[in-house]
Amino acid sequence: MQHFILLVSYLLGSISFIVGLKMLSHPDTARKGNLYAAVGMTIAILATIFLYTDESGKHLGNYLWIFGGLIIGTVIGTMMAKKVQMTAMPQMVSLFNGMGGACAAIISIVEFKHLLHKQEQSTDIISSITEALSSIMKTTVAPANNQLILLTILLGLVIGTVSFFGSMVAFGKLNGNINDKTLPGQQVINIGLLLIIVALLVAMITGFTGLDNTLLFWILFGISALYGVLFVMPIGGADMPVVISLLNSFTGVAAACGGFLYSNPVMLTGGILVGSAGTILTILMCKAMNRSLTNVIVGAFGGGSAAAGGAQVGGTYKEISMSDTAVLMAYSKRVVIVPGYGLAVAQAQHTCHELEKVLEEKGVELTYAIHPVAGRMPGHMNVLLAEADVPYEKLKEMEEINPEFAQTDVVLILGANDVVNPAAKSDPSSPIYGMPILEVENATHVIVNKRSMKPGYAGIENALFYQPKTSMLFGDAKKVLQDLVSELKSL
Repeated sequence: MQHFILLVSYLLGSISFIVGLKMLSHPDTARKGNLYAAVGMTIAILATIFLYTDESGKHLGNYLWIFGGLIIGTVIGTMMAKKVQMTAMPQMVSLFNGMGGACAAIISIVEFKHLLHKQEQSTDIISSITEALSSIMKTTVAPANNQLILLTILLGLVIGTVSFFGSMVAFGKLNGNINDKTLPGQQVINIGLLLIIVALLVAMITGFTGLDNTLLFWILFGISALYGVLFVMPIGGADMPVVISLLNSFTGVAAACGGFLYSNPVMLTGGILVGSAGTILTILMCKAMNRSLTNVIVGAFGGGSAAAGGAQVGGTYKEISMSDTAVLMAYSKRVVIVPGYGLAVAQAQHTCHELEKVLEEKGVELTYAIHPVAGRMPGHMNVLLAEADVPYEKLKEMEEINPEFAQTDVVLILGANDVVNPAAKSDPSSPIYGMPILEVENATHVIVNKRSMKPGYAGIENALFYQPKTSMLFGDAKKVLQDLVSELKSL
């Protein structure tokens, strides 16, 4: 009966993950979906703690350590989640994702020690034959079943370690603590490390070495950690949303390995869902940037040298006053706002929503143009505007909004840069050439709000700022929007 309840709990947990993931696809149901998945996870955790028994019928025990860890983790996680600003959300995602990878790696380390202990204690006929073969071949051949377990452990170690160290580097880069760095022969070094990892995996599984597997295990861990660092280090800033998504899929795959080890359906289902969803999202984002995943990993778009390409951009730009901006927008029929990272930095999403309401009171039709890779992580702008209660129907994706720019009176760009750069269409020498962009230059008037004329995150100058129909409105996004709302109300 106890085992049956445990299986039912695992089934409920797995179903809650699937339902929750489905609900996350729409902002109106995303919060409930998150809660459903959390409840399912809670059920699975409690069922494992109190109902799981090993082969000898023994319960987990160690309740003080288990609940102590749960309480400490819950308190720290809650405090961090409540304290984090929207501008730091990408860093938070990288940090939490890295913790998942670390957990998977720790599971592999623990289970490797358990596997060694079982091999030492094993006295069955298969082990006897294996030992005889080992003495003849001077290798450490393992039984077939142990080889499968060992492969799962090693894959969890490699993928989890790469995910953790890669996520920590991504966190540092997003937080401004680590700069893009490319070693001489970086690609050759990375490929070499990857080949060494594969060679170590093969050597440990087949046993075709005279070395102790424990030594090889820790060498594999160290090389995987080094690869995780060097894998993310050279990737340019504009590609970081793709990298975050890719690392997230790594963590899911590593967690699925843990599910195999423990024959735990909830852990397996959760890992598969995270891994597959992260992979699909990575592919979609690469498609949105018109870049292959290999090009993202190797090309370092936005990382110094890559960003140095492209034709020289310059000329004379013109500024627009606050009052002229207010008049222009108030007497427009259609206005489109393009949110970017500058909006997140200024924490101006609520003021932007207020501007939306003021303009609509004056009969202006207003929508938001969302580029797939705007911001620093997947869906950054969607989350930002949802926080300010902007109706989801007003958020239009790039494919939907681009044909409508020609009928738009005013486009207001708030801190976006690379996603509206026409060089992606007109300059073959530009690092972003071929990347689909928001075609804002087709609108009648373009107003760009920036703090200065500095390039965006990819380090590329934007020719849009110097076009005749473009006007610059300098200043902090929140302050500019507040002043703009005041001007509109006074008209």
